[in-house]
Amino acid sequence: MAYARNNIHPEGLAKRVVGGHLLYSPVVTLEGARLVFVSGLLARDRDGNIIGKGDMGAQIRQVGENLRTALAAAGASLDDLVRTTTYVTDIEEFFRHVDARQEYFGRALPTSTTVEVRRLSHPEFLVEVEAFAALPAG
Repeated sequence: MAYARNNIHPEGLAKRVVGGHLLYSPVVTLEGARLVFVSGLLARDRDGNIIGKGDMGAQIRQVGENLRTALAAAGASLDDLVRTTTYVTDIEEFFRHVDARQEYFGRALPTSTTVEVRRLSHPEFLVEVEAFAALPAG
């Protein structure tokens, strides 16, 4: 059974476009869906090594790959994302890597919040993403 998904851009809200990319949907509705919740993911490889020390673009890509792996374990893909929350240690640096983010989140246009924080769980981490995805129920 399929589910109904609707990405909504209300007329009264501005669209956030950076580098020609629409960054997110302000509203996503779902009917008949099974939800997948993914905890905050960091730029670690499968052995726990930190990837991209000092390079936020590399860390965004590693987090994107980790998210792809986590979603696949639940039978989902990046296209099934409906919500992301991104924590970054430098918001200006994050905005220099919109293309890296779009590689992973651009097609789904999930609802999105990005927050600058003083520090993540280790001083070498620059970005962390938690995510929610939806699949057909049943």
